[in-house]
Amino acid sequence: MNAKGVCTLLLGLVLSACDQPAAPPASYAGLGQDAAAFAQVQRGQPLVFPRDHGAHDGFRIEWWYVTANLYDVQGRDWGAQWTLFRSALRPGAETGDWSSPNLWMAHAALTGPGGHQSAERLARGGISQAGVSAEPFRAWIDDWTLAGDAAIARLNMRAHGEGFAYDLDLSTQRPLVLHGDAGYSEKSGHGQASYYYSQPFYRVSGVIERAGQCLAVRGNAWLDREWSSQPLAEGQSGWDWFSLHLDSGAKLMLFQVRQDHQAPYRAGTWISADGRSQALGGEQIELQPLAWTRQDGGQRVPTRWRVQVPGKGLDIEVQALQPKAWMNTRFAYWEGPLQVQGSSAGRGYLEMTGYAAEP
Repeated sequence: MNAKGVCTLLLGLVLSACDQPAAPPASYAGLGQDAAAFAQVQRGQPLVFPRDHGAHDGFRIEWWYVTANLYDVQGRDWGAQWTLFRSALRPGAETGDWSSPNLWMAHAALTGPGGHQSAERLARGGISQAGVSAEPFRAWIDDWTLAGDAAIARLNMRAHGEGFAYDLDLSTQRPLVLHGDAGYSEKSGHGQASYYYSQPFYRVSGVIERAGQCLAVRGNAWLDREWSSQPLAEGQSGWDWFSLHLDSGAKLMLFQVRQDHQAPYRAGTWISADGRSQALGGEQIELQPLAWTRQDGGQRVPTRWRVQVPGKGLDIEVQALQPKAWMNTRFAYWEGPLQVQGSSAGRGYLEMTGYAAEP
């Protein structure tokens, strides 16, 4: 979810497309509302590749989400994000005309010395402005692309916005990682769930551009894929999502969904350096915000955390590379790269949604 302001963005796009006033949501971004007309996530349904790299007709929401932790020849840290969201107005297959049920939205960002920049694209389905194909894999909106082979073992990632651009090549020989129970990822403990897998082992090389200056970069990248129709429960107010590349070679995905009048719902996946994965329950994860940063819009978000997985001997602090990494998109959220220190060093990414502006 690495995923992610994702659902807020999608729901808002749906509502604006329908041009109807929205009632106050009963859950975060309305995602706890009934979606019985859409396909439902079911435990025990096997994921099939390369088919599941493509779009899933019948489900309400899904995304293709890449975050890259990069460094330039001077050793400076950078972060790049590329995300494409699909939202369905109603169940049904994609069409070749304006009757398409799909809406598309994309975000790109570059974070590094000097700050954080982001851009947004919107598209209507059915007119070839945006889409996803599985064989060979290609996800696109306008001239932003994420494309490669059917196994997504090799990808090229391109996007640009005002004052920034990137062109990055990703490659890996490692297998995909299925989260939760073989890809069935619970989000509430009350039956809400998504299908969720990742490729966290990409090595990256390419170029980034900021303010007309072009820099060669290298690093690591993480692809998240998720789809669902009703992933949250009533009263879930937002989430905090971490994807970490540890210097030991291990990877860690974990999240907490904040809930009204209850402790957060937590889960994650520990991924060993050799690619073996282990699902983590909430009782195995400890998260503590340590420092908060006020964003330009008035939102206060935790940009330094203590993260513990006692069963793995992990006790670390993660710090935002740029504390002001607010995605100033139509439906705003925080997304940015992290530095890791403590029992293990490393890099990673954090996404935080549902933090309202304060006076």
